[in-house]
Order: sequence, then C-alpha cells, then structure tokens
Amino acid sequence: MMLQIGKTAPQFRLPASDGTIWSLKEQRGKKVVIFFYPKNMTPACTQEACDLRDRYAELQQLGVEVVGISMDTEKSHRNFIEKKELPYLLLSDTNHKVCEKYEVWQLKKLYGREYMGIVRSTFLIDEKGKLIEQWLKVKVKGHADAVLEAVKMHSKQ
Repeated sequence: MMLQIGKTAPQFRLPASDGTIWSLKEQRGKKVVIFFYPKNMTPACTQEACDLRDRYAELQQLGVEVVGISMDTEKSHRNFIEKKELPYLLLSDTNHKVCEKYEVWQLKKLYGREYMGIVRSTFLIDEKGKLIEQWLKVKVKGHADAVLEAVKMHSKQ
C-alpha cells in the first residue's frame, strides 16, 4: 500500500527525546515535517539534522513543526540534540513499527551486504493531517532547502 499525496497520513505515537509521548494527531492545526533517518551521529544523518536545524526558525515562522524519527533510543537522541544543538524533538521508533507504516523500513544494500533498515525519507503533512509532499530515498545535499521551498509553496495556497 503506497502512501498517497492528499490522503490522511498514518497516525502514530512515539516516545520523544524530551521524555513525552509525541502524537501526530495532537499536531492538527499546524504543518509537520517528519524526517526518517537511519542513525544518530552518522555523517549524512548529522548533516541532514543540522541542515534542518539551520532552517528551523524559518519553518517555525511558517507554522511548521519538525520531528526526526530513527530507531535510536531516547538517551541517544538527547545526546545527539545536545551535541548538535538541535531545536526540535527526535522520536524513538525502536521496533520500526512507524517506519513500516510510512514504508521507509526496507531492504538496503551496503558493500554487497543486504539488511533491513530505514531509507532516508521526509514527509510534509498539512494542518488537517493529510500528506501533501514526500521525498523518498533522500539525498542530503540541498534537501532542507527543498523542504523549505515546498513549505513556502503550500503556505501560499
């Protein structure tokens, strides 16, 4: 079942880096950028997180909340946030159930080895909980700018 633009985004609740339970349903009334990434502190994931950090103030001015999701623990997330001064929450999907709902838990290949893991992907959800943009198999360079541009475009509509 492919996620479809214009359809309601899969609902979920996950433990957040601040010790709370974060719920997509509770975000109604604002746009949300959800970025799925493989692992804290790895080079590409750190670059992506920092690029979104650097655009966070502008995204917030446009009424957008940002959250990152990986299989890392809340403690690992807190360390990552502290070390990289990330202004947004990171959510722990340790059993990859939400990753499966968003179809980012996939077979990956690295150096000839196959394994299941998170495929870097980002989703933009509108104020009513509908999926309005998605970026699959994200390349980090320029991605945060593309997300910001899409948010600006949807803010004008």
